Amino acid sequence: MSERLFTPAEVNRLIPRLTELVEAAQERHRQALALQGRLREDRARVAASGGERIDSREWKARAERLDGLGIEVRQLLQEIAGMGGVTKDLAMGLVDFPGPGPAETGGATVNLCWKLGEDAVAFWHGMNEGYANRKPLP
Repeated sequence: MSERLFTPAEVNRLIPRLTELVEAAQERHRQALALQGRLREDRARVAASGGERIDSREWKARAERLDGLGIEVRQLLQEIAGMGGVTKDLAMGLVDFPGPGPAETGGATVNLCWKLGEDAVAFWHGMNEGYANRKPLP
């Protein structure tokens, strides 16, 4: 089965939804990191105090919320993948879409590289390259 190739115009039409998905995934990820930090602090406090008791209901609720946030992030990333995108760096908001390369590539498949905050896909890089190798689309 061949991989779908996107034109820049096709990716541009996806940007409003991509923006919503990436922003939501970033926010859930930030929440998860903060909650993970609180849980780690609780464990350290208990260890340092020689076994201080923690409200187990509160601990369980936090742990369940952390699990839920992880599930939500994965679902958001799966939706991006379902659109044909590959999330390369959630913190930066980088999403690649395979597309036909410019003439200089001999038409080889490249990654059309979009970053959160960009109004349109304007860069590409080789399939084995990353963000540091982005080149402007012709």
